[in-house]
Amino acid sequence: MGRSKDKYVIGLTGNIATGKSLVRRMLEHLGAYTIDADGLAHQAMAPGAPAYKPVVLTFGQWILDNDKRIDRSRLGAVVFSHPDALKRLEALTHPIVIRAIDTLIARSKHKIVVVEAIKLLEGPLAERLDAVWVVDAGEQTQLERLAKRGLDREAALKRIRTQNPQAQKLARADVIVYNEGTLDETWGQVRTAWKQVQALMQQADVQELVRRVDVAPGQQPAGQRAITSIDILRGMPHNAEQIAAVLQERNGQQLSREDVIMALGQRSYMMAASEGRPLGLVGFVVENLVTRVDELFLMRGAPARPTVAALVDAVE
Repeated sequence: MGRSKDKYVIGLTGNIATGKSLVRRMLEHLGAYTIDADGLAHQAMAPGAPAYKPVVLTFGQWILDNDKRIDRSRLGAVVFSHPDALKRLEALTHPIVIRAIDTLIARSKHKIVVVEAIKLLEGPLAERLDAVWVVDAGEQTQLERLAKRGLDREAALKRIRTQNPQAQKLARADVIVYNEGTLDETWGQVRTAWKQVQALMQQADVQELVRRVDVAPGQQPAGQRAITSIDILRGMPHNAEQIAAVLQERNGQQLSREDVIMALGQRSYMMAASEGRPLGLVGFVVENLVTRVDELFLMRGAPARPTVAALVDAVE
C-alpha cells in the first residue's frame, strides 16, 4: 500500500471551476472513498465548530448573516481580494481540516481514498499522498462555469488569478484529467486511470451489480409477472437512459441521458431491476461520513417490500 497504512490515497486537485468535484463523484461511483476538503473547511466554520470563533474574531461580526452563520459570499469577497487575508483564513482552518482528513482516512474501510482539495500541494497534506490527479480546463471554460454560478467576469478572474498557477499543479501530476469535452469523454479518462490504480493494487474492477436478492412468491403483487430475483445496480453512464426513464415515469422529470450523467457528478443512484426491467430507484448524496437519501421510487407492479429493502441495504 501507500503512505497511509492499508490505504492508497489519491490527491485530487486543480484550480477553481476545472471540474474537481465532478471527477471526485465519478471516482466515488467507481468505488473510492472520497473526502471533500473544501466541505470540511465549511463545516469547521459552522457555529460551534473549532474555527468559527477564530474566524469571526479575525474578520469581524459583519461576515455573519441573520442566523449568526458565516456568510461565505461576504468572507469570500475579502479573502479573494486580499492574498494576506486568504492566508490568515487558511492558517485558521487548514490545521483543523488536516486533522479531520487524517481521521476520515483512518476510519475508511475502503482501500482507495480520494481527497479533493484546491490547496492540495501547498501544505502538509501533500506528504500523505500516493498519487496526484489534476483536473484541467482552460481559463475561458473556467469563466463560463463561474458565470453560471453567478459571478461576473471581473470577480471570476479575480478568483482564478488569486490561486497558484495551474501549471504548478500540472507539473506534479501523476494523472491529468482534461475536463473540457463531453461528460462521456471525462468519464472515459477517469475510468481508464481508475483501472490502472486497480491493477496496481491487484483488485477487481468495480462491478455494476451490487447484489442479487431472491424474491419469495408471497412477496409480490397477485396477478403480476413472477419475479424470482432482484438485481441492484450502480448508477453508471451506460444505464443513465434507464434512470432517466424511471425519473420521468415516477415524478414527471423530463430528463435526458446527458442530464442524468451530469447529475452523477453531484449524487449517486442505485437501481433495482429484474431481467433488465427497472423495479425501483434510490437517489442519495454522500458527503464525507454522511449519506442522505432524498429520492426513492417504486415502479408500478414491483414487489414493494423486497425491492425497497434491497435498495436501502445497498445504500447502507
